[in-house]
Amino acid sequence: MPATDPGFTPEPEPGPEPEPDAGPAPGLIDPDLADEFPALLAGIPRLVRRRLRQELTVPRLRGAQVELLRLVAANPGLRVSAAAKELCLAGNSVSTLVNQLVAAGLLRREVDPADRRAALLRVTPEAAERMDAWRANHKALVDGLVAELPTEDRAALAAALPALRRLAAQLQRGDDAGSTYQEGTTDDGH
Repeated sequence: MPATDPGFTPEPEPGPEPEPDAGPAPGLIDPDLADEFPALLAGIPRLVRRRLRQELTVPRLRGAQVELLRLVAANPGLRVSAAAKELCLAGNSVSTLVNQLVAAGLLRREVDPADRRAALLRVTPEAAERMDAWRANHKALVDGLVAELPTEDRAALAAALPALRRLAAQLQRGDDAGSTYQEGTTDDGH
């Protein structure tokens, strides 16, 4: 068929083969993914926390306080400087969080026997109990919500977990290499 025929679609010119593991070509990603995905990832935990808070009988903790408690629970004897690095926060910000949690009876500060100028952090039994109860309630709520989803949706969520873990690892590597996050800004940089 001649090229002037309006129904004619020429064959694409052969081009170079894409490099393996080069990632997706620009434009191949769903355009809504970049906007909707982060909003959903942030929104779902926020909604779960809201539901769980309705049942709280103890004073609520701020997000950074919870993050620090989880970090110390996973790494007993962690130094304040190491916690600051892991949380991507300034040392004085973590010191303030430590003081708040010590005053609330949820964190214990001990002198490091190897360096008496440094403090080692440990969660208190009260904090450990509180975190265990939160985890159990969180698991029960999420299990119940997921159980209500259709089988296909549950399978899709399970299938997405490895990709989400890789994405989290990729983001963590970016933070370790030097994040562009500046303390005092919101998530959108303001």
